[in-house]
Amino acid sequence: MIRAVLFDTETTGLEPHLGHRVIEVAALELMNDLPTGRHFHALIDPERDIPDEASRIHGFTAAHLAGKPRFSSIAAELLDFFQDGPLVAHNAPFDFGFLNAELRRLSLPALAPDRMLDTLALAKQRFPGMPNSLDALCRRFSVDLSQRTTHNALLDCRLLAEVYVELTGGRQRGLSLVAQNAQASVTVYEHSGPRQARRIDPTDAELAAHAAFLAQIKEPVWLAP
Repeated sequence: MIRAVLFDTETTGLEPHLGHRVIEVAALELMNDLPTGRHFHALIDPERDIPDEASRIHGFTAAHLAGKPRFSSIAAELLDFFQDGPLVAHNAPFDFGFLNAELRRLSLPALAPDRMLDTLALAKQRFPGMPNSLDALCRRFSVDLSQRTTHNALLDCRLLAEVYVELTGGRQRGLSLVAQNAQASVTVYEHSGPRQARRIDPTDAELAAHAAFLAQIKEPVWLAP
């Protein structure tokens, strides 16, 4: 099993070298590119003001983050969740840049660039010349965006996890279709989020219609011994 972590940050601005800070970080565990359901999430006191233009994007103000832990308090837990495998993010250089700026303030080693897997770069390779923001990719892959009224690191991670499955072909790898015989129930795992499944039981009418359809086919492989 190959473990990776998909993560996202929200910040006070766009330039860590100008003193902008991380205010939220979220991460999801992936096994063989599919979410396991394990996640990390923290809101962070940035120890500075939050400009209005940043608040309009993610919805956080200084009042929302009053009393939250500083990055120094969550760094060890975050790095423990990251472990040493690949790190997946959308526009990954941005998120790496901010986390590495925070780690440097604590005299901790930076995240190595060879761990970076950028889904924006993957999307540009697959859809050159097309919009490849997270919103655009969600619409392209029919991922529900109804809850995304502002940027939110944990929600963005969950949306990106579904997009990442599509970008990497993970939907096919994660599909489990089991049918023991013609009368058996079929369990279908549909990727709409971590560990969600829907059980489908065919009706007698559906089974009869299926049998009638097979009877019209010469030597159908579905009835092979």
